[in-house]
Amino acid sequence: MDQLPSKEQILQWITDHPAQAAKRDIAKAFGIKGGALRIELKRLLKEMEADGQLAKKSRSYRDASSLPPVSILKILGPDEAGDLFAEPMEWEGAGDAPRILMRAAPSDALGAGDRVLARLTAVEDEDHDYEARLIRKIGSNPLRVLGIFRKSSEGGRIVPVDKGQDKEWVVGRDDTNDARDGELVEGEATSKRIGLPRARIVARLGDPSAPRAISLIAIHQHGIPDHFPDKVVAEAEAAKPAPKDDREDLRDLALVTIDPADARDHDDAVFAQTLPDGGHIVWVAIADVAHYVTPGSALDREARLRGNSTYFPDRVVPMLPDVLSGDLCSLHEHVDRPCLAVRMHLDAEGEKIGHRFVRGIMRSAASLTYGQVQAAQDGAPDEQTAPLMDHVIAPLYAAYEAAKTARSRRQPLELDLPERKIELTEDGKVTSVAFRERLDAHKLIEEFMILANVAAAEELIRLRRPLLFRVHEEPNAQKLDALREVAEASGFTLAKGQVLRTSHLNRLLAQAEGTDFDELMNITTLRSMTQAYYYPENFGHFGLALKNYAHFTSPIRRYSDLIVHRALISGHGWGKDGLSAFDIDNLSETAKQISDTERRSMMAERDTNDRYLAAWLSDRVGAEFTGRVSGVQRFGLFVKLDESGADGLIPIRSLGHEFFHFDADAQVLTGADSGLTLGIGQRVLVRLVEATPVTGGLMLELLELEGDALPRKAVRRGRGGPRKPAKLERKRRVIRSRR
Repeated sequence: MDQLPSKEQILQWITDHPAQAAKRDIAKAFGIKGGALRIELKRLLKEMEADGQLAKKSRSYRDASSLPPVSILKILGPDEAGDLFAEPMEWEGAGDAPRILMRAAPSDALGAGDRVLARLTAVEDEDHDYEARLIRKIGSNPLRVLGIFRKSSEGGRIVPVDKGQDKEWVVGRDDTNDARDGELVEGEATSKRIGLPRARIVARLGDPSAPRAISLIAIHQHGIPDHFPDKVVAEAEAAKPAPKDDREDLRDLALVTIDPADARDHDDAVFAQTLPDGGHIVWVAIADVAHYVTPGSALDREARLRGNSTYFPDRVVPMLPDVLSGDLCSLHEHVDRPCLAVRMHLDAEGEKIGHRFVRGIMRSAASLTYGQVQAAQDGAPDEQTAPLMDHVIAPLYAAYEAAKTARSRRQPLELDLPERKIELTEDGKVTSVAFRERLDAHKLIEEFMILANVAAAEELIRLRRPLLFRVHEEPNAQKLDALREVAEASGFTLAKGQVLRTSHLNRLLAQAEGTDFDELMNITTLRSMTQAYYYPENFGHFGLALKNYAHFTSPIRRYSDLIVHRALISGHGWGKDGLSAFDIDNLSETAKQISDTERRSMMAERDTNDRYLAAWLSDRVGAEFTGRVSGVQRFGLFVKLDESGADGLIPIRSLGHEFFHFDADAQVLTGADSGLTLGIGQRVLVRLVEATPVTGGLMLELLELEGDALPRKAVRRGRGGPRKPAKLERKRRVIRSRR
């Protein structure tokens, strides 16, 4: 052949003969001889590689838009039909990686995260691009580490950002991925040799000191998906407003949304009417997300994978793309929106005596904030709320007062734990840390949402439809004993020998209210609680003192609510977008999945807040703060600072050379020589020694103790009997002398 083949001919050859794709093979196939033509072929192949048409691996080429016939894959898990899918470990083509269906036998026992070597066959006219058959299993998802890269002549090391990891990871010279010194990186374990673990850098995430890097650290550290695949985005962008046919018209109701001033979406609206007999009608309308996110769609698969939205001070990682969560599914002011709504009838005492669900179309009369609504109710309406006072705001508060009466009879757990709010500048720097206001407007919306959630659970039980309940079980005996011991040590009582009810815990909290142990008892009571979760069976909600409870009110940000919406649609015959066979058959798996993602988000949000607080306090190293011991461990004391609510550690080694005995049940450390007892709830004065924003760690030095605030029973735990005031004063002077 005296001329070069075309690019199309080369691509076709490589596709048809993937095992003969080296430059020598291509030259032989097209009869290219002679030095000049071989040089031109080499130039053409490099040009195709630069254009992304070919990918070079070792000495062979392959079509960059296709996968080699034998590839390493990562198992993703089953779809709505129970089929197992996978993704390629390496993909250099444009757009999303191809969708691969695993043709696996039950004996292969493959699960999400497994890595396999598989033989691929391209397919056409299917919802996937390849089918794969297992050659062999390589292993499970390798351990990953997020940290700061420290470069060296031999490669470098990764210093983990996780406070719980103290070992550095060695990175070889060929595994650095060209990372720069001080850069935030993600590493993947490569071996488990004796000594420090080894890793290769798989992602470079930029400057760790950049303000917006703080939440990025948590996103990567906890594996929260923050990029929507192209197919998901395409489905969202193709969505059209819902038709009004076959929907109940609710546009004459003056439904309003009430949200924080910085709300990113509006998924619930409320309206109330006062009846002549003193009762109330309360409407709660929720965005009809199920119309847009249908079972088995790419949107549905991604929403189930994410489980929920995750909220950080500087960003939100949404469950749904913004075109849905921030627009089509958001109940914007004066815009028609599809909804699922419940009309609830409360008697004069606030008890719900009836409800009715509808699939409707609504139009929000106003988008209000909590502050606006509360100010209006307190006699200071603005231009937006003044016209709404008589027929919207006043009836809402009247219905809330009645519902509050019923709530007080029910006696849900009444914890008083202020929530921190971190204020940021536009470029992501912390300007202040304060505690969020808790207004009646907040409580009003919360109570109506609880009532709607109860109604949804009761309705689906009546319809005998499968659903996901929100379950909260009572504390186990061990945690209850620990709570009782702290209560008694603080001078309070918690009834024993009877079935525990939330009213018993509320009486304990009432005893502590206004005392030095108020915050301690609230924190300890919270820690004694089990974690709420989702489950197809109903075990009740202990904390809310409710027999039937499910999440219905936030389908934009919680997948559990979307399942409940689909169950209501199926139960009432409102359309074909109700529960699918996959939804029903996999309720237990879905419950486990979204319970896990909820915990993942909670940890990521907590870690991010810790890092922002550490960044804010890093300029105040050396300053003194008051606080209270919030946790006791063998290695030291955790202290919650009064001013910011930040948690810091006083290491046991900083208390001197004295040995301290640790009592896990009583949560105290007792000095072997002095008898000094350090316990949970004790007031302290500390100095900030170190603040590390990248890990969120605060290191404190103990300066003073307030002996009178130490629980009386805990004081008597020292080996030498009751602690003497003089001995405490000597210890205080010793601590002060180290300043």
